Amino acid sequence: MKTKLAPLLLLLVAATVPLAAQAPVALSLGGAARYAAEKSAGPDAARQRTAQAEARVRQGRSAFWPNITAAAYDHENTLNSASFPFSFADPATGRSLFNPNGQLLGPVKTWDLRGTLKQNLFDASAFAKLRAAKAGVSAAEADASAMAQQAASAAAMAYVRALKGDAQIGARIADSTLAAELLGIARDQLSAGVGVALDVTRAQSQLSLMRSQLILARTERERAQIELARVLGLTAGTPVILTDSLVGIGATGAAPAEVDAMTKASHARADLIAIGELALSAERQLDALRAEQLPSLSLIADQGFNGKATAHLLSTYQWGIQLSIPVFDGFRREGRLDEQRSAIRELDVRRRDLIQQAAADVRGALLDVRAYSELLAASEERFGFAEQELTQARDRFRAGVSGNADVITASLTLNAARTQTIDARAALQAARVALARAQGTVTELP
Repeated sequence: MKTKLAPLLLLLVAATVPLAAQAPVALSLGGAARYAAEKSAGPDAARQRTAQAEARVRQGRSAFWPNITAAAYDHENTLNSASFPFSFADPATGRSLFNPNGQLLGPVKTWDLRGTLKQNLFDASAFAKLRAAKAGVSAAEADASAMAQQAASAAAMAYVRALKGDAQIGARIADSTLAAELLGIARDQLSAGVGVALDVTRAQSQLSLMRSQLILARTERERAQIELARVLGLTAGTPVILTDSLVGIGATGAAPAEVDAMTKASHARADLIAIGELALSAERQLDALRAEQLPSLSLIADQGFNGKATAHLLSTYQWGIQLSIPVFDGFRREGRLDEQRSAIRELDVRRRDLIQQAAADVRGALLDVRAYSELLAASEERFGFAEQELTQARDRFRAGVSGNADVITASLTLNAARTQTIDARAALQAARVALARAQGTVTELP
């Protein structure tokens, strides 16, 4: 019997050997959700878009600061006298100083050192664009929160699947232990002359079936671990220690009332907040486009030194107040306004649809929580009856009243009841995660 059970023991040991040497990460269900919201790729990329939006705000503020440039020129040029719009005539003789057909003048070398300043005094468009940029930051931050909620939801679901994988390993080990025990009883009865070889064969077949189920459970558990590490953004092969268990997190409070869940979703769902911020940002951009039609006022000053040689530079300047009035741009601005109005209407359609989707998510999640709670209760009741049936069949088999066919049948029933209970617990936890996602509270899970 020890020789026959050696492969099973090796299989059980292999199921617990870590696949990689990376330092393990210990997380609870809520911890996994918060870890993914903080460190996974999607939220991190969204935070970079927020940084880009903040940079655009700094760019928008530049319109309120003076624009100062400095330049130095050292150049020479030649001129054609015939290109002058007036003639240079000798006052005494009236004869032209240059060849009427043109003559080459120069080259003339010139030095010019100059600084230029331009300061906006009033620009409604710049103010509106800055407001739009600030609204864009709020929209980007809300989008980053929405991405964090999505990542947290994916991690929580993957965590539940990993818990289910662990529970399946435990169930299949229990089934395998039971099968090995029945095989031992059948062999002992055969040796004592009170059993038959058929009982031993049945028990061996049952043990082989449990081994195959254990192999499949181990594979599913490892695949769930790979998926969990991936959604958490961990390095491939990093072990994740699950500090929760499928049974331990089952004892949670009752589902909230629908009206309370709906109210929570309307205030906490990041995607609803994000669509509202996007709509506000689009409105601000529309205001900025309208403001481009207004006049702007600016101060222009130019101060410098020029001359033919650096030793004889003279100071020159110009300054003035410039009033710019948009008159006509070929209806380009009107086209941009129409485009932006259409974008606002699109966001309004998306917002209404998202509100309806949030309501459907909440109602569906509440329905699943209630249904799977009832299913779990029924599954646990069935599991209790299956254990009772197995106990009675095993007692009859040990007493020699019957063969082990009834015991094998009862063990298969118990196997199915264990699986159904695990599935029900996992489905219930997935429904609770879905409810938290529908309310926008995944990162608040314990």
